[in-house]
Order: sequence, then structure tokens, then C-alpha cells
Amino acid sequence: MGNAIADNDKQKVLVVEDDPNTREAIVTALRWAGFLCTEAGDAARARHIIGNYRPDLVVLDLGLPDSDGLELLADLRRNDDLPVVVCSGRDSELDRVGGLDVGADDYVTKPFSPRELALRVRSVLRRVGSSSSVGLNVLNFGDVTIDVDAHEVTKGGKPLSLTAREFDLLVFLARNQRIAFTRAQLLKNVWRDSAKSRTEATVTEHVRRLRRKLGDDKDNPRHLCAVRGVGYRLVP
Repeated sequence: MGNAIADNDKQKVLVVEDDPNTREAIVTALRWAGFLCTEAGDAARARHIIGNYRPDLVVLDLGLPDSDGLELLADLRRNDDLPVVVCSGRDSELDRVGGLDVGADDYVTKPFSPRELALRVRSVLRRVGSSSSVGLNVLNFGDVTIDVDAHEVTKGGKPLSLTAREFDLLVFLARNQRIAFTRAQLLKNVWRDSAKSRTEATVTEHVRRLRRKLGDDKDNPRHLCAVRGVGYRLVP
């Protein structure tokens, strides 16, 4: 299994799920969609695989036997931008926003359609791999530089760790500086194929996280500004 995930040219997905039946359903759907999958039934095994074989994306259950999945996600986000799609039975808006707050790139609730999950995984990987497909490749505002081709953001020359969705949101706003967008417009343009399953609170949460990572004062932001009665705009 180790050699397969290291050597195969297909995109590699780690499925972290403690229920064997659910895990099999996810793996079957992803393999049918053309992904190379490996599996973990607990957080310890997941950490080993991530550290040694580096998948391209993780599908993560939150109810793991040896650790809450959010703890694993938080550990990853401290120094890694590995894409993560949460697949959980925790389906309240508070749970979804909480998962996105910790750093999930997408959140799918159980019961789920295996085909939809595969589409969500493909969408996240596409965003990570092709954010440079439209417009300029280097964007700047203040002391922030976005290298779209390299999928890198620096502030004052120091790298910032953003999730794929945070990166996409920042790129979209940076390419449309000074233009105010409603939350619905941001959902449509940034979340695209998964916008219908999102609420406007998703945008609010991602803006809050971006402000924190950019060091933009949450009470008096310099760059990611709220526009009363509209939504948000980026001011250079």
C-alpha cells in the first residue's frame, strides 16, 4: 500500500473513517472516479500515512476512536495546507462552520451521495491545481503578494498558510480590488459547484479567517472591508 500511494501518478486520496462500511463506500466511489486511495481507521494511522506518503487530499471523518477529527485537522493546519474534505454525521450549521473555521476546504454531511463526494473532492483538487487559469499570475496589495502559479501568499516576505478555499477567495477579491460583492456573489464565484449547499455564513467565516491570517484588524480592517448592506471588498 505504501509504495502504491507513493509511486502512482494518479491523484492520491487518504480516506480517514472508522466505520468500515462507510470507508469502503467512500473508497469505492473515489476509485471509480479515478483516484488512488489509501485508508485509515484512526488518527494515528492517518498521521503515519500523511507523514510518510503525502496524499494529495484527505477525506476526514470527525468521529475517530482515538482522537476527534478536528484535532487532527487543527494539527495539520498549524504548518500544512494539505487539502481536507470533512465527511461527517455532524450536520448542524455550527458544526459545519466550526469545521471550516479549523481549516477544512469543504464539508460533506452524512448520509451522503458517493458521487457527490467524488465531485467535491475533484473540485477541491481542481482549485488547488488550477487557480492560475484566469487572469494575472502575481497579485499585490499592501505588503501582500499572491503568486497564483505557485499557489503561494506572502506578507512582508513571509509565507502564509491558507486553505485552498481561502486562497481562492483571496485571489478573487484581489483580482477585483475595490469592487464590493455580496456574500451570494462570492459563493457563486468562489464556491461555484458547491455554492448551493453553502450558507452566507460560510463566506463570513472565511473572511474572518483570512483577516486573522493576514493580520487585518477584525474591528477596523484595512484590506478586507465589510460594505454595509452589501458584503465585502478588498481595498489595496
